[in-house]
Amino acid sequence: MTTGDRAVESGANKLESLSARAAAKGGLAGKLAGELAEDAAFLRKLKPSLIVARARGEAPKDAEPGATHVRAPSGPQLGRRTTPKEGSNEGPNPFAVAGA
Repeated sequence: MTTGDRAVESGANKLESLSARAAAKGGLAGKLAGELAEDAAFLRKLKPSLIVARARGEAPKDAEPGATHVRAPSGPQLGRRTTPKEGSNEGPNPFAVAGA
């Protein structure tokens, strides 16, 4: 593996970890996590040694065009459920409404 390949792989790993943190965070960042994971897969295709191999016609032929390998999330994607506190029912107090 060349120095350029290591640099590209390092960048792809950082993008992957960023996408994992974004997925765990949720919200808008969670929606962008899939795009970041795809960017990491695309960046891996830009390794200098792979570009040279493709230019020489020695590129791997087993991958389908546009196919990317996206890792599955390592943990649950949903946050913890909040339990309602006792006595904190939604709406006004029915005794106060009946007394008015």
